Amino acid sequence: MARTGRPKGTNNKEFTYSLRMDKETRELLEAYCETMGVTRSEALRTAIEGLKTDKKLRKK
Repeated sequence: MARTGRPKGTNNKEFTYSLRMDKETRELLEAYCETMGVTRSEALRTAIEGLKTDKKLRKK
């Protein structure tokens, strides 16, 4: 019998996170997503990618 569901891609996102935020943060995220035309997940991944340029996080 054939497997059902979505086919495996090359860039699978296998980890999930749940987080809590206040109303102001949620509204800011929603406004950003609507303005930029991206999903919440895409917006959060973009923000996390921005951490790569943080000098405090760079390995010495």
